[in-house]
Amino acid sequence: MPVIASNLLHLGEATPPELAFVAYLLLYLRRARTLAREGRPLAWWRIASFLCGAALLTAVQVGPLDDLADSVLVAHMAQHLVIGDFATLLMVLGITGPVIAPLMHFRPTRPLRVLCSPIPALVLWALDLYAWHTPFAYQQAIRHDLVHALEHLCFFWFGLLLWMALIGPLPKPRWFTLGWGKVAYVIGVRFVGAILANVLIWAQTVFYPVYRPTDSARGLSALSDQNLAGGLMMVEEIILTTLILAWVFYRFAIQDEERQSLLDFAAEHGVELSDERAARAAAAGSGQRLRERILSGAGEGPD
Repeated sequence: MPVIASNLLHLGEATPPELAFVAYLLLYLRRARTLAREGRPLAWWRIASFLCGAALLTAVQVGPLDDLADSVLVAHMAQHLVIGDFATLLMVLGITGPVIAPLMHFRPTRPLRVLCSPIPALVLWALDLYAWHTPFAYQQAIRHDLVHALEHLCFFWFGLLLWMALIGPLPKPRWFTLGWGKVAYVIGVRFVGAILANVLIWAQTVFYPVYRPTDSARGLSALSDQNLAGGLMMVEEIILTTLILAWVFYRFAIQDEERQSLLDFAAEHGVELSDERAARAAAAGSGQRLRERILSGAGEGPD
């Protein structure tokens, strides 16, 4: 990591995406090291997931795909899907409650508790997605590097909120901790994306004429390029939705099994435990701590 950072931070050589990449890594690894010293180490797969997400985020913004994205719409769509869906998902998988706990002590970051709730996160993500795909905003991003950087920043941060609401460590509404809440959320995300994808696939009007000269130079019509971009988005949405729904059902089965195990454990020790509290502990991954409280006689004491 120090070698990577030193190579990227040579004065005059580092690009904004590279600087962001180094910043994400340094802050995350510093926090992971602090937690390890405190006896609360992160699982290796979480660290690996975060690092892969940060690397992927950088690779699509400084490599050949970034150059191609300025001249071919389908390449630009692929770049956005990687930034807003895959890179953010991998990075959120690497985040736990202890990792972001220090952020909750600062007033400017406290709104994250609200923004990472399912409904605000989904609405903000949808507004961001459609706003940037309007012809004016999308073409301005192609013509101006600063606008392009802002576009990618928005896709990244609103994508981060989207996944934090689904799998992040911050508290969720009670209705969302039930299996149907997360399923409805995933289907909602799929529906929002599918509308845009279908518009791009079936429209007979070119929405982004800025690509006409570069598409023609490659022997590709602007309309075909637009249809391909919509098709890529549709396929990506189907694959990702299938994987996420499989994960949701798997986690629901695991949590339900843990909930019943906690209820049985409490009954064996003569402690009254509500189904709601058992489900909350199972969803938060704090079943072992609850068992210890039951053994100590705390039972229905405060969490």
